[in-house]
Amino acid sequence: MSITFDLYMGGARIGLDPSGGGASADGQSNEPPANEEEAPGASDRNYCSLEAGILLSSSVIRKMRNNLERCVRIGSTSDHSVNIGRCVKYASRVAGCQESFQGMRQFSYALDAPGRRHREFSELAKEEAFRNASTVYPVQTPEDFYRLHAYYSKHHLEKVQERGYALEQKSYRIANGSISNKILEIRWPLGVPPPSAPETRHDILTWQLLNGTHNFLPNGNAEHAVATLSRIEAQDFAKVLEIALQYAALKHPRLSYHSLHSAYRKFDATRGMDYQLHLNLQEGSGRSRRLVIKSFEVVKPLGRVEVVPSPYVTESTRIAMLVPAFEHQVPDALLFVEQYERICMQNQDNTFLLLIFMYRLESPSKGDEDPFKALKTLALDLSSKYKTDGSRIAWVSIRLPEQLSEPVDPQSWLLHASMYGPRQLLSLVVADLALPKLGLESLVLLATPGMVFKADFLNRVRMNTIQGFQVYAPIGFQMYPCRWAHFCRECDTCDVSQSSGYFDRHNHDVIAFYSRDYVQARKLLHPQGLPIIRSDLDIDQLLLQPGEETRPPGVESILDMFVAAQHSVHILRGVEPNLRFGQDVRNHLARGGTLPQSVPERCGREQCIHLASRKQIGDAIIRYEDKSILHK
Repeated sequence: MSITFDLYMGGARIGLDPSGGGASADGQSNEPPANEEEAPGASDRNYCSLEAGILLSSSVIRKMRNNLERCVRIGSTSDHSVNIGRCVKYASRVAGCQESFQGMRQFSYALDAPGRRHREFSELAKEEAFRNASTVYPVQTPEDFYRLHAYYSKHHLEKVQERGYALEQKSYRIANGSISNKILEIRWPLGVPPPSAPETRHDILTWQLLNGTHNFLPNGNAEHAVATLSRIEAQDFAKVLEIALQYAALKHPRLSYHSLHSAYRKFDATRGMDYQLHLNLQEGSGRSRRLVIKSFEVVKPLGRVEVVPSPYVTESTRIAMLVPAFEHQVPDALLFVEQYERICMQNQDNTFLLLIFMYRLESPSKGDEDPFKALKTLALDLSSKYKTDGSRIAWVSIRLPEQLSEPVDPQSWLLHASMYGPRQLLSLVVADLALPKLGLESLVLLATPGMVFKADFLNRVRMNTIQGFQVYAPIGFQMYPCRWAHFCRECDTCDVSQSSGYFDRHNHDVIAFYSRDYVQARKLLHPQGLPIIRSDLDIDQLLLQPGEETRPPGVESILDMFVAAQHSVHILRGVEPNLRFGQDVRNHLARGGTLPQSVPERCGREQCIHLASRKQIGDAIIRYEDKSILHK
């Protein structure tokens, strides 16, 4: 409707009787007769009901504003509908309440009319007056709001579904097989993007074979041939199978379901989840029955994709780096401090280094026999050297209990992917005892003495770690021990490649978080058998075996702790090429050391480092078995 005309529209009319009595509403939706024209404001009738809703054009509102004093004087009744109507008539000279304008009609429906109270909307919808109403009144209780919203949401959804189905059928009729789909872009399901075309052979999305309980070759991972479906995956598959059986009953009414022959699924990030189901359907009965295999395709398209809103972060946040070290890791820690000076202190990066020294029970902590004396001396020298820049290095000492003070074989320890060896729970001890030195508002990066990093990695830590919102657990690149295995060439400046290493998603040593988020997550798990360590004497409580204490299952690291706590913060994991592991192994070999020939205890396939890729090991085995190609 045009906004240039004076409009005073409503679905119900109200007025005062000639004797000046109370207001009366007829509740009708009939258009007034054409001969009812009379002088503006001549009588107190033909007003729009405020309760039923009034539609005013901006031109009328401006005229009412310019005549407010007069409107206040003539608005002396107790009925606001009459007062507003009088003001409109006087200011704009509109004859009265309009029920139609420019060919458009507006209707109102009174819910409090006799015979309409406490009736379901599904029954009221049978009345034409209710279906054509623009406003429904009076809506006085929250229940009325909810019932109206539910009814109209369902009504609009049905309308959309009808229009969508009609549009789909119209599109198929237009195509009629005579025009290429490349031109019309008509595909099934209608409106769902087609499968993404892989750019290279490495980008091909594979179909996964599954049944009602297991998934075969999950994620294309040859390390696990079979994996059990999670609870959510099993429910999802059961729902898809149920929908397929309902469609099969409509498509093939003479066939009955017998069993599932096979099923495949594929996830496409641009399309959704595709299923291919091959069902054994039974035809006939008794001796004449036979099984028929019918194939069905089910698509679960992606819903509305939204960008997750995140708080504003900058690259200027100060990072507190925690670097724990055992006594046998002092040489690696010295090299790490030198790396930290070169990358952070010389470039005046906004960081702070806190070393955590983990002493054995009987080791001295002072004097020349202190195993960490060289580290302490280097930390003091560098702090004094860069004092004017605000960069400094501090340390915290932790005394391990007797059960963790046994002599360690450094060679066997290096085969573990984690710097803590078989004792990954010590990462919780390190964080519990070091965080009180930093405060609750600090951005903490728990690092390892054997890692190599670049300044870009620290900037990503600042951007991806958000207080109260997100924890960042990067997946570092584990370098192969080329000098010992002789399957590759060492190259510290080369880009990441399959021949030089792999991204170790099972290494959870490096993680960034805010102190407050860590403390909140630890408090959630403290009553569940994961006690908070407040001093060196409490370490024994954390290291009890799961059978002796009701510790949450699967918690072996800080990342596992955040997952088990079901904290409100997100957990972001992603490959990080500027974070590399394995430098401690290379340093050990450069000092003339070697690696053991056998795998140590508690070092399975996922907890141990890999010596080479499958391709490199396969080539070596072929060359060893086929003596004829040894000279090549």
